[in-house]
Amino acid sequence: MGRKLLLEHAHVAGIHTYEVYRKKGGYRSVEKALKSMTPDEVVEEVKKSGLRGRGGAGFPTGMKWSFLAKPEGVPRYLLCNADESEPGTFKDRYLMEKIPHLLIEGMITSSFALGANTSYIYIRGEYAWIVRILEKAIAEAYAAGWLGKNILGTGYDLDLYVNPGAGAYICGEETALIESLEGKRGNPRIKPPFPAVKGLWQCPTVVNNVETITAVVPIVNDGGDEYAKIGIGRSTGTKLISACGNINKPGVYEIDLGLPVEEFIYSDEWCGGIKNGKRLKALVAGGSSVPILPHTLINKTAKGEARLMTYESLADGGFESGSMLGSGGFIVYDEDQCIVRNTWNFTRFYHHESCGQCSPCREGTGWMEKVLWRLENGQGKMSDIDLLADVAKKIEGNTICPLGDAAAWPVNSAIRHFREEFEWHVKEPKLCMERNYGLVSEVGVFLEGVRE
Repeated sequence: MGRKLLLEHAHVAGIHTYEVYRKKGGYRSVEKALKSMTPDEVVEEVKKSGLRGRGGAGFPTGMKWSFLAKPEGVPRYLLCNADESEPGTFKDRYLMEKIPHLLIEGMITSSFALGANTSYIYIRGEYAWIVRILEKAIAEAYAAGWLGKNILGTGYDLDLYVNPGAGAYICGEETALIESLEGKRGNPRIKPPFPAVKGLWQCPTVVNNVETITAVVPIVNDGGDEYAKIGIGRSTGTKLISACGNINKPGVYEIDLGLPVEEFIYSDEWCGGIKNGKRLKALVAGGSSVPILPHTLINKTAKGEARLMTYESLADGGFESGSMLGSGGFIVYDEDQCIVRNTWNFTRFYHHESCGQCSPCREGTGWMEKVLWRLENGQGKMSDIDLLADVAKKIEGNTICPLGDAAAWPVNSAIRHFREEFEWHVKEPKLCMERNYGLVSEVGVFLEGVRE
């Protein structure tokens, strides 16, 4: 069983309340940081820990914090990105719903480290019930003296607010989040300038994911060096994984980075294997925006090593034969799942969520959705497959923010690894339509070559 740094007390009755959370050691990191450390010392511990952004990008958190500009007389801000909209990802929701004070504690400690006196939790609009949970927990923290003026008599002040968004996936991009928080349309900004220099209201700003900020709590409590002992290489610490799809035990798991992918899928401790005893077909390891991995690449990297749950191992082989850890949205497909249909579903999402600011993304996602619909509904041509790949390539790398890349990568990787399945949709339009209307239950019947 892996260690639990974030979810240790997740199932304790009443852990969402201040009283129970405090009894379980809550707010120790705030006491330690404010009473015995300087802001720079907190930043240094985060650097030592090797903590990387848990929202998807995996950028070193301590390094990101060190980039924050500190002009005299100008306020600084910490924004928590709780706009969890990546299909297949729900670990931040679990954290906020079950242990809201852990996030609040992390916000206080991190805000102190950054010299921020006003901080915000920007949360997706669909999480309306969690807004109420967080606001109640924040009120408890104010009442107990952990927020407000002169916290713990140290002279440090902090006000913390929850700001619901309007349910736009694009606002998970940090500059679009900032635009939305300022009351504007959530369009990503052109960078530079980066938020660390000119962010919220043109002031220095750090944007971190929910899981990243909560991880600061055990780092400060136990020390960055202790945190760095967990994991492998530059993938340190624990990681929350949202596991779903055709598995026996879907849910949120906290793993030590470095766990073998195959063990995570098949171990009774984790996902418990493929549902109904079926065979594994493919895996999306880090949410809908990462390249899909066929079962043949799950057990080994391009170097012939076992594939591990780390940033480096999952990415080994590049986009030709690798993927990304991303946000930890772990989606498992069994042998009967249709890759074309799932890719179409992802593309529909990205077309709907594109802000429309960049032509390649605005137009390209729409065309990919239309072509995939044709293929899925028995109206496709062989030329459509190469057309899809061509459109995806023209989107990738040609947009202001990574949403264009996120839309292109699943399409390109699906065609690369499952081209026979795309071709089957063209060759067997009648069978494709029969399957869509429930007359044929298993795609795998026609794809024996893909199974093996």
